[in-house]
Amino acid sequence: MKLMKKQKQQEEEDQAQVMNNETLYLKKKSIKELIAPSGIDASNIDHLEIISNVKRYARSFYVSTLPRTCIFPELFRSLYMFGDINTSIYIRPIQESNSQNDLNKIITELETERIVANDKGNINRESILTQKRYETEQLRDEIAAGFNKLYEASIVSTLFAYSKEDLDKLSKMLTAEMAKSLVGIRSAWAIQEDGFKSALPLMDDRIKKTQIFDRPSMGTIFPFTTSNIGHDTGVPIGVNKQTGVPILFDNFHSSLTNYNMVIFAKSGAGKSVTMKTLISRSSVLMRIESLTLDAEGEYSVVADALGGINVVISPTSKTIINLFDIEIERTKDEITGRERDTLNVESKVEDVTQALMTMAKGSTRTKEVNELTKQIIAEAVSQEYAARGITANPASLYENSSSSNVFERRRKEMPTIGSWYKRIKQSAQSNTNKDYEFHYSYLLKVMKQYIREYNGQMAYFDGQSTFDLMEGAPLINIDISQLEERFARPLAQQILMSWIWEKFVKKNSEDKRKARQKRVIVDEAWMLLPFPEAVDFLNKMARRARKRNVSLAIISQRFQDFYEKPEAQAVLTSSDTKLFLAQDKSEIQQLKEVFKLSEGEASFLVTCSKGEGLLKVGQDTAVIQITPTRKEFEFVETNMNKLVANNQRDDQRNINKN
Repeated sequence: MKLMKKQKQQEEEDQAQVMNNETLYLKKKSIKELIAPSGIDASNIDHLEIISNVKRYARSFYVSTLPRTCIFPELFRSLYMFGDINTSIYIRPIQESNSQNDLNKIITELETERIVANDKGNINRESILTQKRYETEQLRDEIAAGFNKLYEASIVSTLFAYSKEDLDKLSKMLTAEMAKSLVGIRSAWAIQEDGFKSALPLMDDRIKKTQIFDRPSMGTIFPFTTSNIGHDTGVPIGVNKQTGVPILFDNFHSSLTNYNMVIFAKSGAGKSVTMKTLISRSSVLMRIESLTLDAEGEYSVVADALGGINVVISPTSKTIINLFDIEIERTKDEITGRERDTLNVESKVEDVTQALMTMAKGSTRTKEVNELTKQIIAEAVSQEYAARGITANPASLYENSSSSNVFERRRKEMPTIGSWYKRIKQSAQSNTNKDYEFHYSYLLKVMKQYIREYNGQMAYFDGQSTFDLMEGAPLINIDISQLEERFARPLAQQILMSWIWEKFVKKNSEDKRKARQKRVIVDEAWMLLPFPEAVDFLNKMARRARKRNVSLAIISQRFQDFYEKPEAQAVLTSSDTKLFLAQDKSEIQQLKEVFKLSEGEASFLVTCSKGEGLLKVGQDTAVIQITPTRKEFEFVETNMNKLVANNQRDDQRNINKN
């Protein structure tokens, strides 16, 4: 027994000694020996040979030139994702005093070169140097104000292959790929071993081939990881630009807290094209019913292509939308789970009152329309429904009629703006309250323009509705582009949103198993912002849409317009999905602060091409490229020049084939 213990003790001591010897050996080994036990041959000036069980070849590169503008995320993508490659980035901030001195020297040199170019009559050269000087002065001033900062950075990569031939081939491909982004890379000629060690995660930059970056462009060099946005259901909305993987998007996915979405982009960035692509794909693949408030006349072609409905509202059209229309809705009891019919007259009175307040204020937004005016309007609206016996009882919407001894149940005629105006006129005649005199007089005067009896120029909302919304239509497009932009169009948007709520949204069951998936698109929503009552209804719709299995999509140009209005911010918080396409430079700072965008993401949004942007779904973000198919392009692209060019190109291809 003692012999066995002594033997075991001796084995443990021997093992400990072996481990100690190995530790001492490792401490003495070089980097080269640790990575490749068999050795590294650094005798070649343009590559290394790594000798192990399988021989490999390596070539190190460093970034030598940069474009004038650094664009996220494409700039250094290949250095991070090109096959078997390692990349290290070394960043050093430059002291502000040194930055100022260096920039002043550059400004002086540029001005000297500009004068020389001017003397020689080289106009193009002079123009380029003038622009460079302006940009340099601007950068200097931004640094002095604390808005910017300079950094020097070196970027070193090592490319690997299993043969010298493959290494040469891959090196040419990588160089060409980087050149597409105007980034120049050079082989670490005669210093391959230093380049190899610099690319290792050892914080040892032996190359020291630096480039100068300011703060926004600095963000472009980071190897950003991308969220894997993609639902298990939905439609392919675009491609992740960083991974090349299609993004499957479902507006109604169970993981979303709401189904709403907002799209912000400058003019020409592809807002409408994106939405039209989403509408067409979701209609075909998911049977989603969409309704568009078309402020620019862009969606009619899509409606025709999908077999949908186009409705035009204009001063010359015979189409009438009655603001007073009200519908029965199916509500679900929270306790029993049973559905029942309800008629919310009180809520409808409020919606109609808000729309009439917008009408009364007009484009001038007069302050003379106040709470007393609102009270008069609301009382008359309520009386209009009461006069027709319309109450909270759903049956009150109908009346019995007889024809040829056959009794039938039919809907009552609804109040109209015209009948409401007559009631206001009667109330004014019997009014004895001097506080109300001005408000009655004002309403009778200003509201005539909305009344058909007086040939009002905006009387297209006065009368019984001339059509109803058809259930099951893939796209119903309501075109208001022929209305005056400053006031008539936003007024139409507000009235139509109220009407759509009754005719399109409320008809959906609160039971998700029975409800259809519907989408309401408000294009050019910025038009609504000067009108508080319109914005208030938009907020209500955004909050209440999910309960009816409806997605509200807001499309607008300037994010800042929405953010600066507290009453409009609720639309943003009620939207789980946000898509930012190309932005104006003036917008980006606020967008960056609100949505915690990185420098790289912010820079990308200022420089990205049409159809490119950032898609944020919940907490996840992806860099997206939205490209319609050739067939979709025929009806989603409204720029006729592009359509003609594409058709000509296709014709030429067919000729060449033949």
